[in-house]
Amino acid sequence: MPHFANPLLRNIVTRNPLDNIKRKQCLQYLKTLKTLQYDGFKTVYFGETEIAESLVTGKDFSDGSFMQTPTWCIVHAGGSQGWVPWKYRMFLRDELCVKQEESLFSEFCDMARKTYGKCAIVVKERRQQGKMKPEEDKEPEAQIHAPSVINLTSLVCCPKVAKSCGHELLSLPSLCNYLNPLDSAWSSLKWFIISNRKEFCLQYIDSVYSYQYILLSNLIGKGIKRINPSKWKTLVNKVRRWENYYLAGATRADV
Repeated sequence: MPHFANPLLRNIVTRNPLDNIKRKQCLQYLKTLKTLQYDGFKTVYFGETEIAESLVTGKDFSDGSFMQTPTWCIVHAGGSQGWVPWKYRMFLRDELCVKQEESLFSEFCDMARKTYGKCAIVVKERRQQGKMKPEEDKEPEAQIHAPSVINLTSLVCCPKVAKSCGHELLSLPSLCNYLNPLDSAWSSLKWFIISNRKEFCLQYIDSVYSYQYILLSNLIGKGIKRINPSKWKTLVNKVRRWENYYLAGATRADV
């Protein structure tokens, strides 16, 4: 007769060695954020996403080669009250590299100050090679504090620029990306593009849509508007539930 293992053993989950580091990083970030919120700072999430040509057209023109196809970069910010009332930017990737929009973050900080007052601006730093795994011999606090600059994929955010407008700049720990509602907003925007791109074509023949001419700016603008304050509130509340989960766990550990 076959011998079955103790049923309790089925529920044993092997913990990843990074779990403890992840928890400490998230807690340090959340404690800093909550302190700023208690001091009257409004939380806004600033970031960017990439829109590839294949996402817009539904066709991959690279033919399996390594040839790069056009990619657009969208820069925007949002929070519990919805998208920040700032004119978002959309750049062609190569254009952005040439233009080097160094004043973009400064412009955003100035607008946020006029609209909300002092803000805790949360950004997600670009993950760099060689920094994929946190170093266990370093204190988590040292890894969370914002460095002299924070590099996104295309832009540079400077803590000094934020401070000059009365803000604080926080870098979201790389292992805690789900604490950023902006990622979910970008996913919703991309799903809108996929589902509605044919409605923004200039022409179609015999029910076959031509993607040679697509009103890209209108498509992006409509998709962003569809993520209204109500949807933003839902996204932010989801993040808050995760925040409360970590903070409650820390409280139990201190008891």
